[in-house]
Order: sequence, then C-alpha cells, then structure tokens
Amino acid sequence: MGSMFGRHIIKAISALVVCGTASAWWIFDSEPPKPYGPLPTEQQVKWLRMEWYAFVHFGLNTYTDREWGYGDESPGLFNPSEFNAEEIVKTFKDAGMNGMIYTAKHHDGFCTWPTESTEHNITKTPWKEGKGDVVREFADACQKHDFSFGTYLSPWDRNCAEYGRAGYLDVYYKQIQELLTNYGPIFEIWFDGAMGGDGYYGGARQGRNIGNADNYYNYAHVVKMIRGLQPDCIIWGAAGRGDATWAGSEQGYARSYPLWNVRGDKWLSWEADTPINHRGWFWHPGQGSHVKSPEDLMKIYMSSVGRGANLILNLAPNRNGKLDPADVAALQVFGKMRKELLANDYALDAKAAASSEYGYSNSADKLTDDDIESFWSPAEDDKNPTVEITLETPATFDVIRLREQIRLGQRVEAFQVDAWVDGAWKTIVAPGQPGQSEDLPPRGKEWLKHVQDGRGYTIGNQVMRWLSSPVTTDKLRLTITRSKAVPCISEFSLLSMPKADARQEGTAAAEEGVLKPAGWTYGGFAAEKAALAFDNNPDTKWEIERCPSHFRVDMKHEHTVSGFAYLPRQDGRTHGMTSRYRFETSTDGNNWTIAAEGEFGNLRANPVEQIISITPQKARYIRFFSTAALDGKASSVAEFRIYGK
Repeated sequence: MGSMFGRHIIKAISALVVCGTASAWWIFDSEPPKPYGPLPTEQQVKWLRMEWYAFVHFGLNTYTDREWGYGDESPGLFNPSEFNAEEIVKTFKDAGMNGMIYTAKHHDGFCTWPTESTEHNITKTPWKEGKGDVVREFADACQKHDFSFGTYLSPWDRNCAEYGRAGYLDVYYKQIQELLTNYGPIFEIWFDGAMGGDGYYGGARQGRNIGNADNYYNYAHVVKMIRGLQPDCIIWGAAGRGDATWAGSEQGYARSYPLWNVRGDKWLSWEADTPINHRGWFWHPGQGSHVKSPEDLMKIYMSSVGRGANLILNLAPNRNGKLDPADVAALQVFGKMRKELLANDYALDAKAAASSEYGYSNSADKLTDDDIESFWSPAEDDKNPTVEITLETPATFDVIRLREQIRLGQRVEAFQVDAWVDGAWKTIVAPGQPGQSEDLPPRGKEWLKHVQDGRGYTIGNQVMRWLSSPVTTDKLRLTITRSKAVPCISEFSLLSMPKADARQEGTAAAEEGVLKPAGWTYGGFAAEKAALAFDNNPDTKWEIERCPSHFRVDMKHEHTVSGFAYLPRQDGRTHGMTSRYRFETSTDGNNWTIAAEGEFGNLRANPVEQIISITPQKARYIRFFSTAALDGKASSVAEFRIYGK
C-alpha cells in the first residue's frame, strides 16, 4: 500500500510540474531538473504511449482494384453487404491495438459519410439505400468498446471540379468541420502529402498541380480550426504544422535512428505506417497469399516503436466489408507475440545503484519501479553517469527497453549497456558515435536484415534494442555516454522476444499460377535486357532511357493469361518507375488486345509489387508499355510476372 501511495504522489507531482507548478517539490529535498528544449503537449505524451493502432483503407478503390482512384468512379459500386464495424474494432482491440484511423475520403474524392460538401458521397450508393454512414458506424463501435477513433481526409480530391482553385477550400474546410463535429472525440486526423496530378475534376480530365501545399490549403488556418473544434486531436502532417509527422517509410520503420522529436522550436513526434499486406493499402483480389508474416511484423514493430516512433498498421476490408482472413490471422499471431514480449520485465523491482543522484526523488530505484512517471537523474556534474541493476535471480533476455521522462524534454544522445558475464563486464549495446546514424535502406526488404544489434543513441519516449543472441546474467550496467542536459530516465526493462508458435495460412507470397519463363524470347525496346525482368532477382532490371517504351514477350505456347505483376526498381531511386502502363495480349504476334491500362499510384512512397488482374484470355504474346514514368524520360522494371489461370 505504501509503495502504491508513493507512486500516486509522484504522478501527481509530475502533473503539477507539467502545469508549471513547482512548489510541490518541497516534499523532497530538491526540485527536479529543469525542462530542456521543446516539450511535448499532454496530448502528444498520451499519443506516444498508444504505440500502435490500425489504419483502415475502405472505399471505392476496394471495388476497382486500384490504390489511387481517378475520381470518376461510380458511387454505385460501393455496397459492402456484410460490413460490421463492431466486428472489425473488436478484432483490432483483441490484438492489443489502441485505436484506429479510417480513410473517410481518399484521393478519388468519394466521401464515406453523408456530407453536405459534395454529391460524390455515401448517399449515392445502394448500400443501405443511401442511408448508410461508414464513419458513423466505426465511430460508434470505437466508443462502445473504449477504442480511440481517428480519421484520414485526403487533401487531394480528383473528383472535385474546384480542386486547384480557391473554391475547393470551402469544400475541404466543410469536410473537416463535419468530421470533427459530428462523430465524437477524434484522437488523430491525417493529412497526407499528395499535392495534385491527373484527375477527373468534374469532367475536365486534366492535370492540376497546386504548388506549395502549405500555401494552397492554408494549413495555419486548418490547424487553428482543428484546435477550436477538437483541442485534444493529434494533427498528422499539415506541412509540418501538426503534432506528428511521417517517419520516412511506408514499409513500417522509422528510417533513421537516432530519432529526435524536435523540429525547430517545437516537439514533433514520428509515426511509421505500413499495410499488413504486400498488395497495398486497399483490398485487392488474391491478396490472401501476400500477407506479411508475424515475424516480419515484429521486425517492423521493433524498427518503429522500438526506435521511438508510433506504428500505424493497415488492414483493409474486402468488397463485402469483411477483413481478409489471412490478414486477421497474421495480426492475431503478431498481437500475441507483442503481448508476450511486454508481459514479463525481468528488471522489475530489481535493485539499482547509481554513480550519483540529482535528489531523493530522482533515485536509481525509479528505473525499475514500474512507474513511467518517476525517473532517475544523476548529479549535474556527473558527465558519464552509470547505474548498476542487480536482479534477484539470473535472467535470460534479448531485448533492452529504455524510456526518458519526456515531459521534461528529450536529452540523451547516446548510451551503453553492459552485462556481467563470466566474471567480467561485456558490452551488449555499444554507444552510438557522434556524427553517425543507424539508417535503414529506404526501399525493398533489405532493411529486415538490419533490425538487431543496433547501437544506443537517442531514447525519447522509448527505445528497444533487440540482441541477436540472448544474454543470461543477474547484473547489468547502464551508462549515459552523451546527453544534451541532465538525463531523466524513467524505465530500464529486460524483455524476451517470443517465437511465433503458429503460422497463419498464406503468409508466403504466392507462386501458384505464375507462368515460368523457361525458353521465352523477348523483343521491343532494349530487348537484350528484357530477360532481366524475369530472372527472379530484384537487383537487376530492364531499363531504357526513353518513355513511352515497351518490351514484348513470346511465351512460345498459348496460355490463359489472368494478370501480371510489376515490381518497380528496388535500389532506392525512382528514375524510370512506371506511373502509367498498358498491358496487351496476342495469340499471333500481329493482332493485339488491350487487356489492362491504368496507373500505378503511390510508388514514390511505397514501391511494392503491383499485381493487376485481367479478364482471363488466351495469349502466346504479351506487351508491357510504360506510358508515363516518375522522374525523367526513362522506363524500368525490376521484376515482371505473368499469371496463368
């Protein structure tokens, strides 16, 4: 009882300090260290402690097999006959998630609530005879299950005739107002960075570019409006004017470590995002065999939350409104692994002795007391402070977690952890070096090889260092090797990474139905390089410095072709990535049929394999055209696959 009472006292005093009331510190023998640098708001602190939550992409793109709708899609397509928001929310919560963000409007401009801002909305659909409201159903389900609800509202609108002009701002501000007024508390609102391009635009069918997004959308006004409507809402994006920003990868990791939650004179937190399925953000036919494994999801978690960012993990309902069973299975196994990881802290209540202490209220035992608000601080003149942690019995662990008391600012630049092994100190987390960083590759899957055995740089809200080999010991030493101000460390934890005890069906990428390229011949532009697109090696590619361009394939025998897959270059560059394509088939090599044409959206941020289904048709020959490309007059394909029925 006494220990619990003491913890509540510390929490209450911490709250007083945050509010600027330092007089309560007379209870102890000294005041806490002074705040350093930009400080997080109370909302940012709570948001960071959520750690991870769901993204839900669900709209007209679900029915068109697209990632970015053009804006001319008929609302009549939307009819999710089995949609059950409560079932989806319960799935997320059971997995250990703390909230969800729903894409109320994507780039195609279709609004999934009965808005007064545009006719392109849910009331024009056959679902519930035009009386449905997806936003309402998700918001109500979240409120019922004590689950945080947020929303994504695309700034780009490829449907609206006024987009790119001043008149669009009235439309967009109206949509923001409706979402933040009519659906209860919103914990986060998302504004991504899409800034225009080709679109329907009320029938104009043209390209429109807004130039500077901050100026066009007037994000200063948007932020002020949101603060007035929902002051506790975290604002993501808004040209850096919000509370949180992108961690630099749609593959789910914080791209660079050390990670500082500081931009200029404000605290700006980081968020990593990724879909659970390799097919993309929206549901696509056949995606069940492309789900990320629980092991890869854990690596994503350790490379985002474990680096001090939050993680938003996307699961997309299908055309019936149900989550894909393979996605759910992967989520459940990973969720169980995460709960097991955090369930047992071997350092809890361990004895701790420091080289120095700032005061009684900042003693070393605060590191292991299971209270995130209490913290240890060394004396100001202790330039390389250390803490020795002694466990009651030896423990075997492979994850070390540290937290700073971020209410007083982010301070630590580098740290070291040693373990007492075989009668001597052994460094298990080496300190980060000045001027260096632990950067992960921006594209491809190579980053999965670099998750473990990282150095100790920043801590912030939390950092987890995953060791490649377990360590068994009963004594450890933490050393703060560099800090911008007196360190304020609130937690030191020792955890053990669980193994996936069950693999969900369909975690491996599907090879079933892929036609084998043995004996095929190639023509078209740079024909001598075309075979590199079929060699099962993403490091090689078909590439030519011209666009439009194409290659031709003679499969030697007639097949029933049902689709193809395009993998963009994976070397970190975007030069020559195909943004628009055309796929043609032929039985004789002379007469050609256009089987599919369209757009590969979002490749710049998410250069994953694009799988396109077509009406099954007989073909011996195919042609793939790159009709438009990112960054220059070039065309490239890292890997290309043809699917047979």
